[in-house]
Amino acid sequence: MDSSSLVKYDTKILVSTSGKGAKGSKKIKNQPLALDKAALSPTEDILNSILPPRESTEDGQLWVQYVSSDPATPADVVKLQEELDRRLVQRQARETGICPIREELYAQAFDELIRQVTIICTERGLLLLRVRDEIRMTIQAYQTLYESSIAFGMRKALQAEQRKAKTESDIKTLDEDCGHLQADVVALELEIKDLEVREKERVEKEDKEHAETMELKNRYNQTLREKLETLLSAPKK
Repeated sequence: MDSSSLVKYDTKILVSTSGKGAKGSKKIKNQPLALDKAALSPTEDILNSILPPRESTEDGQLWVQYVSSDPATPADVVKLQEELDRRLVQRQARETGICPIREELYAQAFDELIRQVTIICTERGLLLLRVRDEIRMTIQAYQTLYESSIAFGMRKALQAEQRKAKTESDIKTLDEDCGHLQADVVALELEIKDLEVREKERVEKEDKEHAETMELKNRYNQTLREKLETLLSAPKK
């Protein structure tokens, strides 16, 4: 087990080296020093397929590091647990909720358990590999769903903001229209009152003129009646 992973790896092996010529424009590559795959046992071959070797380049040299095929002792399991707890505290992983650091460390611990079980029983290790891959696929599906829901929520929030802005604009426009209509109502009410006053004055004037005309006609009729009565009462010669 190294400082970068909870999975136990063997010592690094030099695979190839490259050097620069006098002018630095030509590289000379030595013969590969990698292990012969034919020399690997079936268990080691399966381990390498489950946990592929790690490659690194240092000073122009290519190194490869295979996963360890040494069986684990109970002390190794206890050490793995202690190292997991130590790294969780060291890297300040969250105890609950979503935490990429905790997820990474537990994935490494699970890979190490798969390595240990595969060495003892290959079939059991391959079954645990299926379980690991299924868990990763499920987590990936949840992550995709989560990201999709976040994007959906953002779209809905933006749409809500746009609708809010449009609604506020419509409300402002309607308020202005209501103000104009209210002003029209006030103007029409004043006009109605003015028409009522003028109509009342006109009716009163016409009633007064009608009363004066009737009085004149009544006087004229009375005068005619008196003249007629005078003529009728005069003695005949």
